[in-house]
Amino acid sequence: MAILNAAVSTAVARPLRGGEAARLLLWRNVLVYRRSWLVFVTGFLEPVFYLFSIGIGVGAIVTGFTYAGEPIEYRDFVAPGMIAASAMNGALLDATFNFFFKLKYNKLYDQMLATPLRTLDIAVGELLWNQLRSAIYVGAFLLIMLAMDLVHSWWALLVLPAAVLIGSAFGAVGMALTTYMTSWQDFEKITLAMMPMFLFSATFFPITAFPGWLRWIVELTPLYRGVVLCRELTLGVPSWGSLASVVYLLAFGAIGLVIVRRRLDSLLLT
Repeated sequence: MAILNAAVSTAVARPLRGGEAARLLLWRNVLVYRRSWLVFVTGFLEPVFYLFSIGIGVGAIVTGFTYAGEPIEYRDFVAPGMIAASAMNGALLDATFNFFFKLKYNKLYDQMLATPLRTLDIAVGELLWNQLRSAIYVGAFLLIMLAMDLVHSWWALLVLPAAVLIGSAFGAVGMALTTYMTSWQDFEKITLAMMPMFLFSATFFPITAFPGWLRWIVELTPLYRGVVLCRELTLGVPSWGSLASVVYLLAFGAIGLVIVRRRLDSLLLT
């Protein structure tokens, strides 16, 4: 931590410019996790197991599957959904449990506010870390997909920026919701919301399988928008739905960030 202390000491001796404070917080998280690689592995493996068990295992008995009017292998349909799930996991793990610990128990943010850092810097710095973790998860997952010949277009290069968008949306909203938590038991509500969203956001079967009223609800969830974006990019069939997903995820992340900043003002500055 000597490098971080030196950087902070230099920074607090003068006013911080622009996003410098947020970058310092991002660097702090990088240093903390540099020896905690096992945490990354455990969070990343769940979607991989689903890909092998359902996408490949169940996919062996699924025939006649189509997407965008073209026949595809079932595993090609499932894999992009697991990309979006990886990005979601990467952001939410830090935006909920770790954020809550630093806010309520470790009191890390109270200490930070004794420096030139502002609540906005804290919110943006943590969000940058959420984005980075999502990108790492998705980058590793893409390598697995390449090895399995599950990437069919150069459009897939844009999946990493898509992961950043998904990380922004889930990271910002996850932190916003966490500011209202009062105990660890409250996180059961997060788990209760995540599992149905993971299973029914067109990750394993097309959205057309739902009745009309339920389909509209599913299409408004952030994971569904992420799944649509990743699937169209990896299959090389971008559409207006991809653009709609980008706008949705940007708006979702921006709204969440505003709420986080205001909640931190309320919790830490009063």
